[in-house]
Amino acid sequence: MLNYNEAKKYIDDSNRFGSVLGLDRIKYLLKLLGNPQDNLKIIHVAGTNGKGSTCSFINSILLKNNYNVGLYTSPYLEEFEERIRFNNENIKKEDIASIITIIKSKIDIMLQEGFNSPTEFEIVTAMAFYYYNMKKVDFLVLEVGLGGRFDATNVIKKPLLSVITPVGIDHVAILGDNISKIAYEKAGIIKDDGITIIHPQESDAYEVIKDICDEKNNKLIEIDEKNINIKKLNSKGQSFLYKDNLGIENNLEIKMLGKHQIRNSILAFECINILKTNYKFKFENESIKQGLKEAFWAGRAELIDSKILLDGAHNLHGAKALKAILNDYFKDYKIKLVIGMLKDKDVKDVMNLFLPIVDEIITTKPLSDRALSAEELKEIILKIDKTKDIIAINDIKSAIEKKIYNIKEKEILIIAGSLYLVGNARTILRKDLKIL
Repeated sequence: MLNYNEAKKYIDDSNRFGSVLGLDRIKYLLKLLGNPQDNLKIIHVAGTNGKGSTCSFINSILLKNNYNVGLYTSPYLEEFEERIRFNNENIKKEDIASIITIIKSKIDIMLQEGFNSPTEFEIVTAMAFYYYNMKKVDFLVLEVGLGGRFDATNVIKKPLLSVITPVGIDHVAILGDNISKIAYEKAGIIKDDGITIIHPQESDAYEVIKDICDEKNNKLIEIDEKNINIKKLNSKGQSFLYKDNLGIENNLEIKMLGKHQIRNSILAFECINILKTNYKFKFENESIKQGLKEAFWAGRAELIDSKILLDGAHNLHGAKALKAILNDYFKDYKIKLVIGMLKDKDVKDVMNLFLPIVDEIITTKPLSDRALSAEELKEIILKIDKTKDIIAINDIKSAIEKKIYNIKEKEILIIAGSLYLVGNARTILRKDLKIL
């Protein structure tokens, strides 16, 4: 049997096969594993932004109502094991070792039969299905990795719910260069005769999703922002009234920041309503509310010590959400920005959004082969605005330390631009600087 380090190396080594969309390899691997995914009750979540937060809200409500819950998400921020959680605890290293030993034996069979080796994401997804079946979870909240139609998670036959968060422009080389094409890929998770629930979408995305729901005989439910009445909005949390699709007025509260998180929480709330009304699962109203209130998603508009805000904001949609947070909560603050971005993101558009409201900038380099260097990002920014005072520091810890020790009242330090950056920054703040 492999030990943990050997198992993790086996997973990491499979990264050389790249990201190859398609379901043939994962389907055959899962068949050799006994198709564990077929035994699971699944809530399948796709979209461009807000997937992780929506999954977190759903997970929190289910747990508060005493269900055993699997939560599968990607990417991880600090530890690989975060991706596969059971009842809010990361998968144990010994479980990874034992399951990967089994998976490796099945992949050896695949290779002997002439199949290409599964990709890293396919192996991790197969491990997750095997683990959650082993744990006999009541529900699996399953986040799509990339797109939807050809994503490895889309081997499932019939989810309880197909959930689509906001669709925006991202991964254009793989998913397409306009909203309609991307929406088509995301809506690939919709199965025949099912229930699909969606966040408010741009009209082009909505039409694509609606057409696919009609074609596959799905009941389509869209949350209505007009039914939200915000009562309190500050850096400690948000409270609001929401008249749900059952016509009931709900007084709700969340601690995640941003009006977009209110909408994400409502999407999760309506998922629970469907589980109650369509599938007759038992939920207590107060436990639903408490689950929403306690939900937390690290690295997404995460406020630390009232003076540091961590947020991925890795694409234009995410950057708009972060800018809205800064306008809503920190309008009179001096904003210091530590930012690092990947080469394949909307770097110019993101910086065009941030530059008018940012006072000080340090560029840095996320821990990714796809990352821009600090100097490259600095040059891009200076082409947009030559007046900005920018310091380029590739080392993330040094970049953070440059600004973290002199944050005054009515100042805030933003660390943003890539989840690779945010994850590493979070580790630095927690382990090295003892702030988190």
